[in-house]
Amino acid sequence: MARKPVAREAVLDAFESLLIAEGERAATLDAVARLAGVSKGGLLYHFPNKEAMIAVLLERLDRLLAEDLDAMAAAPEGAAAYFIKSSVWADTPLDRVFVAATRLAEVAHAETLQRMAGVQASWLALLAADVGPAMAKAVLYMGDGLYFNAMLARAPGGAPPEVAGDVDGLLAAVERLRG
Repeated sequence: MARKPVAREAVLDAFESLLIAEGERAATLDAVARLAGVSKGGLLYHFPNKEAMIAVLLERLDRLLAEDLDAMAAAPEGAAAYFIKSSVWADTPLDRVFVAATRLAEVAHAETLQRMAGVQASWLALLAADVGPAMAKAVLYMGDGLYFNAMLARAPGGAPPEVAGDVDGLLAAVERLRG
């Protein structure tokens, strides 16, 4: 019988969940092991310390963001429209790892801050190619605001708020400014 290859991912998922729900200070090795349903020794087998978990979480972030940047670059509606449409909290793996990483950035984790600056630069480059440099920043701020407001407005355990009208309004504003 094959062993389940899930313990490492369960630990990483637990770490991500604790970061999202309670922040970096609450994401201790003991708390992660408890939430993942593994012993502390089992956790340490996969991740010798918290920095090792952070490194793998940031690898997950890089992978998912690279996929999203590829989709953004290839979007038939353009990078700006794609960015705004995808800036709605949908509890996707990318949403979750991104919010977990922002929790690390809140405590000035240097590597996380560097990665976040890199992704922002990548987004801005794609947006600038689509709508110009000045409008790129406006689109970035629109998407960031839409994302975080939708995430924060969500009731605990509830569905995200309906923001389709907001998305449509932002897309219309971008089109007006383009023309």
